[in-house]
Amino acid sequence: MALEHALLVSLSECPASGLELTRRFDRSIGFFWSATHQQIYRVLARMEAAGWVSREDVAQSGRPDKKVYAVTPVGHDELRRWLAEPGPVESFRSELAVRLRAASYGDRRVVLDQVADHLADHRTRLAHYETLAARDFPDGAVGLPPQRLDVYLVLRGGIRLEQFWVDWLTEYLQAHTTQGASA
Repeated sequence: MALEHALLVSLSECPASGLELTRRFDRSIGFFWSATHQQIYRVLARMEAAGWVSREDVAQSGRPDKKVYAVTPVGHDELRRWLAEPGPVESFRSELAVRLRAASYGDRRVVLDQVADHLADHRTRLAHYETLAARDFPDGAVGLPPQRLDVYLVLRGGIRLEQFWVDWLTEYLQAHTTQGASA
């Protein structure tokens, strides 16, 4: 997947300026597909040149015009084309996992401290996702229209992924605490 496709998805949900897209990435999409502000603007320019998005300049009081992007019919065609092509099987690639495997060859205490830091980050992210789910989907999937159901299910996937990290890193720390206590 290219950033273009993530932007097409976001703009299909609601037209936006580059700054608004950056904020969306910071709040939601960025948890599974990251992009910097500069990358978003560069890609939007390419997408506009390709005819995938159109731009409307909206006047603002006391500030430069805001450029609001929307998906064009050509962009919707591209999104449909991309959705129809087979995607790769997701793979697990983690530098932290390699560090855990290598912990015996270095200072394990440093690795355990890194695990504790990662665990705290994943707990924070899990709590954020759970807050979003409670706020935006108090009834779960019941009665959701298809687009909202998709958003809900992706959020549920994020919750499960973060729960995996919390469980696994907790297990790693507990196993080494138990082993260290018995040694």
